[in-house]
Amino acid sequence: MAREIKSIIVRSRDTILMDALGVAALMVMLLVGLALPGLI
Repeated sequence: MAREIKSIIVRSRDTILMDALGVAALMVMLLVGLALPGLI
């Protein structure tokens, strides 16, 4: 089972990286959106 998970991660490394960048961008937008009313 560990080998299967490792092979899946190796095969989809680019996709995982893009998903992680997308999650980071969404978190930044969420934090900016939540902080924006306090600035105005």
